[in-house]
Amino acid sequence: MRVFTIVADILVAWGPPGVFLLAALDSGGIPIPVGVDLLVLTVGLESFAMGSLAAALAVLGSTLGCLFLFQLGRKGGEAYVDRKLRAQGRAARFRRWYGRYGLLTVFVPVLVPAPLPTKIFVLLAGALNARRLPFLAAVIGGRSLRYFGLAWLGANLGSSPSEFLRDHGLLMVALAVGLFAALALVLKLLERRGTAVTITGADVGDKSS
Repeated sequence: MRVFTIVADILVAWGPPGVFLLAALDSGGIPIPVGVDLLVLTVGLESFAMGSLAAALAVLGSTLGCLFLFQLGRKGGEAYVDRKLRAQGRAARFRRWYGRYGLLTVFVPVLVPAPLPTKIFVLLAGALNARRLPFLAAVIGGRSLRYFGLAWLGANLGSSPSEFLRDHGLLMVALAVGLFAALALVLKLLERRGTAVTITGADVGDKSS
């Protein structure tokens, strides 16, 4: 773990290019002690232009890392992913969620900065033969909203983050609650109509891109 910390410190010193490598490593399954979110936010403190560059590189790096895991899941198949899931004792639950909601189980974790099992759902998407282009669209869409949002936040925090949070904290909470409510409503509507699998590209048997 000490080695990862040293590597992360070096990459942080590189600025935006370091964000790219950190995002690629983190999304590719290597634990990174320095959060990509915090790094994008910190770079955004300098200017929105710098923050946007860092966000774009973070999106690219994360997409490549997720694609690596996706291909790993596809090559290893369901048996490989099941071994990973059984180790966590949540195999049935994760498979049920993915079977019901498809690539929304990828989109939500890559969008929301919370400890959600992103890597497991990325592996499941590959193992269950999700179409590659819809998968990439889910990752790029979620990561873009997340990282560019953090870059904007960093630029507006300026030199006084505490003052910004004091003035806009309630608005941020309201937006977060609204986002969760909207996603929950979408999931419920998809479940009711019984079309979640085809809409989100989780149909099996098609390995073409």
